[in-house]
Amino acid sequence: MSHKNEQDESNKNCCSSNPSNKLENEVKSDSCCSSASIPLIKEEAQQKKSGCCSSSSSTIGEEKPKEAQSSCCSSNTSNASSKEEKVDSCCSSDSIALTKEENTQKQSSCCSSDSSVSAEKELVTDGTGEKGEYRVYGMDCPACAATIEKSLKTLKDIQDVKVNYSTGKLQVVANNQLAFSPIPNQVEKLGFSIEPLNQNKRMKTYLIEGMDCAACANTIVNHLRTVPAVNDVSVNFSTGKAQIDHDNDVEEIIKEVSKAGYTATLLTNNRRAVETNHNKGKNGPVIFSGILIALGFIGSYTGISPFINNILYAVAMVISGYKPAKSAFYAVKSRSLDMNVLMTVAALGAAIIGEWLEGATVVWLFALGVALQTRSIEQTRNSIRNLMDLAPPEAWVKQGDQLLKKAVEEVSVGSIIVVKPGDRIPLDGEVVKGESSINQAPITGESIPVDKEIGDPVYAGTINESGSLEIKVTKLVEDTTISKIIHLVEEAQEKKAPTQAFVDKFATIYTPIVFILALLVMVVPPLFGGSWGDWFYKGLELLVVACPCALVISTPVAIVSAIGNAAKNGVLIKGGTFLEKAGAINAIAFDKTGTLTEGKPAVSNVIPYTSTEEQLLSITKTLEEYSNHPIARAIVAHADDQGIASLEGSNFKSITGKGVQATINGTIYYAGNEKLFSDIGTPLSNSLTHIQELQTEGKTIIIVGTNEEVIGILGVADSIRKTTISALDSLKQNGIEQIVMLTGDNEGTAKMIASQSGVNRYFADLLPEDKVTAIKQLQNEGYKTAMVGDGINDAPALATADIGIAMGGAGTDTAMETADIVLMADNLEKLPHTMKLSRKALTVIKQNIWFSIIIKVIALVFIFPGWLTLWIAVLSDTGAALLVILNSLRLLKMKE
Repeated sequence: MSHKNEQDESNKNCCSSNPSNKLENEVKSDSCCSSASIPLIKEEAQQKKSGCCSSSSSTIGEEKPKEAQSSCCSSNTSNASSKEEKVDSCCSSDSIALTKEENTQKQSSCCSSDSSVSAEKELVTDGTGEKGEYRVYGMDCPACAATIEKSLKTLKDIQDVKVNYSTGKLQVVANNQLAFSPIPNQVEKLGFSIEPLNQNKRMKTYLIEGMDCAACANTIVNHLRTVPAVNDVSVNFSTGKAQIDHDNDVEEIIKEVSKAGYTATLLTNNRRAVETNHNKGKNGPVIFSGILIALGFIGSYTGISPFINNILYAVAMVISGYKPAKSAFYAVKSRSLDMNVLMTVAALGAAIIGEWLEGATVVWLFALGVALQTRSIEQTRNSIRNLMDLAPPEAWVKQGDQLLKKAVEEVSVGSIIVVKPGDRIPLDGEVVKGESSINQAPITGESIPVDKEIGDPVYAGTINESGSLEIKVTKLVEDTTISKIIHLVEEAQEKKAPTQAFVDKFATIYTPIVFILALLVMVVPPLFGGSWGDWFYKGLELLVVACPCALVISTPVAIVSAIGNAAKNGVLIKGGTFLEKAGAINAIAFDKTGTLTEGKPAVSNVIPYTSTEEQLLSITKTLEEYSNHPIARAIVAHADDQGIASLEGSNFKSITGKGVQATINGTIYYAGNEKLFSDIGTPLSNSLTHIQELQTEGKTIIIVGTNEEVIGILGVADSIRKTTISALDSLKQNGIEQIVMLTGDNEGTAKMIASQSGVNRYFADLLPEDKVTAIKQLQNEGYKTAMVGDGINDAPALATADIGIAMGGAGTDTAMETADIVLMADNLEKLPHTMKLSRKALTVIKQNIWFSIIIKVIALVFIFPGWLTLWIAVLSDTGAALLVILNSLRLLKMKE
């Protein structure tokens, strides 16, 4: 069973299958035709679908969940839980309804029909549209994102627009490529910076130097369109970047651009080389207007004419307020009520009633606050984007006896690349020559280097610490493990957590209500004899307080910071919903094999009778070293670790189902089970006690001896991981009340592993469906339960738990796609940090929300006694937003 990423959704056939379903806000995958389906998970209405009978179509809806269900070919539906989600399959397959909270999602796929409906707003397209992606800079709250969406929807041939505040990503669906042309100018009119991301895999991004106006961009576009090898081109003057789809070499494109009088440089791996220029020089107006306000304020105490002072204030208002006023104009034009509108109205109102100092201070504080917020919020957005810089943009490719430096985008699968000591590995691959130690921290979060030799996999972005390596490339740059990590985490950051969804909904109601209330305060009291100037001023204050900026950013900034921190430590959290749920977990169930244990046999007991331990191991190694059986390999490895050499042997023979024999120094020796020695007549009376004890502990027994006597026995068992005990202890210290082990092994083995690892309880002799029952039992006892497994064999239990956590995501696409949280390193060391981080994130979110609400309430209360001034209102709003961001940034710095 194979799984593909977001861009490559799998299609599956019909007839006789059972779907395996994944829950917790995911979309299920249907499969037929004797194939087993392992779900591809998504959170909060991110959907991944598969159809059958060679056809699949998808319809994504907006805002509210809709119910869609269809089935064909005699499908049956059975309900498996109390929450609401249904998956339909076809052609004699059973459909299982699994649990769901927060949102109801339903998906069906079947014989030329597949409908999926999103509970959260998704891009809407009729299937014929072109898709484009951009990065927007300068948004300081979700209201900015809403303004951009509404404005762009007014453009010609635009089907739909989605802007995500958390990641700064803009996605557009248009009827044709020409419709994308006005988007940069429209966004810049609103006061934001924008740069295009690669529209498709063929598009390459170039940095263009030498342009001094938009006409230069048109010159380059017109020239490149005359080049036959250029299929498509767009140049953005503001960002200084060109997106070019071409069939010829990069060097030829650079030459063509130089003919037009400009310098082009290929930007690789989506590097944002000019991003630092987005904010360059933008703080100048704030500084200058601040100086003018200070001069005016000082002048009012030194006898300078009030008229001159007001001129200084007015100029300061124009300088600081030009950008928000311009943004406000286009926001109103697109029927959006954001902070720019509220602040512009407040400043103009202050000027109308002659409060020039107040008006100038309001605008200046607002501009200063926005600049600080933007700078701070970009730190959280960059927490993941900086991972892009880990993989080098170029690779040394071996061609014959030569080494050629190529951009990673130009390196194909199967190419041999050379990585020198100290360099980062540019692409995923397999070692074909050389040995070295590789620092895999960027992928797994583990700082201890891993030894690699011929045949071992290596990952882009990891560091070659010692020997030179030749690596056969196995994945293109866009398919590397680190690229998938970036994609999954950015996707996770874009999804709303339940708390955020509630706050956003509250804000959409709160802002217009307070805006209308402000207008009523300005108009109604004066009609009944109140002072027009006083009530107008109070109304302006209420306008400023109307913006819930700090409240609406309280949750997303914290979630983005926490997800970014986790990713840097080798943990993928698939979205805010799972982050919030992880913070409430108080019971964790672990699969035993491969999770708590190594998942492979190891020698645990060596009991000699008529020989020394060394002699026993030497004879056993001689008997087993030609066998490929896992137990034989474990015994040989144990002897090697002890430095024990094998003896001269001959006449090796494998006895099927019983053991092995060989002649050593003229004597025939045997190694095997009880049945083997019973058959050859060797007395076992002296060793029965040890055999029974070891079998009670669930260990596999290897008896070693001759026809006449048993010279010793070895016990073999799955060994506890080195990190298991410390990890479980840390979980207990972090408030996990129940740590449970689930295993299909017998009672003896389960009891032994449980006592060694320190779990609270265990369930033994379990089939996969029994693990589901065990999870449900914990949930019925009132525990919020997480399940930790390998992401494949434990799929039903992972699905049933409140949170599914997969082990070993590095190099395992399935693990990254089938769980809510993925531990990239194949051990449990990162799990305590993950749970601690999740709880800290919940605490920070609550702190932010309560702080934001309290500040608003205090500001509202202070308006009517006249204790609040306009500039204090602005300071409270922007200051609160800044403090919320800074509080959330602490999550980025949180260490294990």
